[in-house]
Amino acid sequence: MGRGGILTNSTMVCAPLMARSVEQMVVDMQIAEAHGADAVEVWLDCINGFQPSQDLETIIRNKPLPVIIVYRPRWEGGQYEGDEHTRLEALRLAHELGADYIDVELKVASDLVREVKSRHQTGGKVIVSSYLSGATPSKEDLGHLVESMQATKADIIKVVSNANDITELERIFHLLSHSEVPAVAYSLGERGLISQLLCPKFGGAFVYGAMEGNSIPGLPTLDSLREAYKVENINSDTKVFGLVSKPVSHSKGPILHNPAFRHANFNGIYVPMFVDDLKEFFEVYASPDFAGYSVGFPYKEAVVQFCDEVHPLAKSIGAVNTIIRRPGDGKLIGYNTDCEGSIASIEDALKDQRYINGESLNSPLAGKQFVVVGAGGAGRAIAVGAKSRGARVIIFDIDLERAKSLAQVVSGEAHHFDSLAHFQPEKGAILANATPIGMHPSTDRIPVAEATLGNYQLVFDAVYTPRKTRLLEDADAAGAITVSGVEMFLKQAIGQFSLFTGTEGISFISSSHLCHFFLVSPSYSFQRPPGSSIEAG
Repeated sequence: MGRGGILTNSTMVCAPLMARSVEQMVVDMQIAEAHGADAVEVWLDCINGFQPSQDLETIIRNKPLPVIIVYRPRWEGGQYEGDEHTRLEALRLAHELGADYIDVELKVASDLVREVKSRHQTGGKVIVSSYLSGATPSKEDLGHLVESMQATKADIIKVVSNANDITELERIFHLLSHSEVPAVAYSLGERGLISQLLCPKFGGAFVYGAMEGNSIPGLPTLDSLREAYKVENINSDTKVFGLVSKPVSHSKGPILHNPAFRHANFNGIYVPMFVDDLKEFFEVYASPDFAGYSVGFPYKEAVVQFCDEVHPLAKSIGAVNTIIRRPGDGKLIGYNTDCEGSIASIEDALKDQRYINGESLNSPLAGKQFVVVGAGGAGRAIAVGAKSRGARVIIFDIDLERAKSLAQVVSGEAHHFDSLAHFQPEKGAILANATPIGMHPSTDRIPVAEATLGNYQLVFDAVYTPRKTRLLEDADAAGAITVSGVEMFLKQAIGQFSLFTGTEGISFISSSHLCHFFLVSPSYSFQRPPGSSIEAG
């Protein structure tokens, strides 16, 4: 299937294949094509009992797409442990039989590249690769590495590292932008994800996408590259937006913002950004290309200090969930769309109570006891919004001083989280969970005593993975109206989109349409290393 439509870059989407048999490798090539790959990378060292003459002929004869042949030794992160002469002979044979590309390690590249180019005029190209351990080297060291790789007369160079911090990836982007020959460069893992997703923007020759459960841990999936990100549409002018959070793997932002950008004909991409150090992040990614951010857990309060200007509402809340880089002067402007997103979601669920005896009320929250669990960024936004509607706000948090600080802002009460287990709300009160409690994978927890849920008229949960949390299930069983974090997410995202693009381009889409899209669309997805987990955020 491969590419479709109008292409704006020459980057090819490549699927690494690690099947254990030649027969399965052929099947996987067909599957990769069906999922949108432009090329496949066949790892010979993964094939049990590999027989070069017979198996290479079968693979190359049956390839539906351009094929990159890799025969990676153990010393470069592969599985081959045999004789080096035998391994290199297999790569020579692959080139002779018509492989579109062979991948050769820098340590052995010079003689092999010269030899295959002089012996066989098949049109096949040679990729010279280097897999780095530890942190990504400095720009200077990467420059020396690239010079060594280019000196081999490689057609394409490839550098792969393991990112310890997202700021290292700026060096990867610099490498891609300045290489004198076509280049592939990226970092693996959740912190390295944007190096792969933004590869086309900086001129990379290939971006790698995994088939579900069948490829290299840490890569985005083929489906996400084609469906959520549409990497074929990314070019050097594409503006970069993203979620600044830790972790980011729970985010649904890419499957909402990226299609919305396309619908509005806006040249932007929205990506997950796993950030460890806010100060260093904003210092490194200070170019106009990085145009705006959503801010997630745990940074909504901490990020305020890194904004050059803060919108009055966000300042009163003390939390920012949206940042825009202002064109012209490049200053970072902080906003908060969580406040209106959460309160509007709750009010919509109580819309029948906007009128009493035919007279309109300012808000169905007016005068109600409003219990907020969590005094972080989301909790602050919800509490300030509830106060603005005339509710009587009570704050619970594991940090009592933080709860007291927020209570002062909203003229409310503050209590330690531990006392929530014994708290008896008024009949008809509102409950809002603004903590990660109940988020995947710890979905069996709720923040309040189950026996008290019957007193609440409405229960709102800011968690949206899963959409129907256990808190909402128990509240529904107790007879309360329930509001999912999905509704808040969508409403605040509409506000963010308008700030990102300077348009109202997403507002015409109904909430029901967005909610349906949200539920049926896959997450951005990447192949997670074995044994890792998704933290609450």
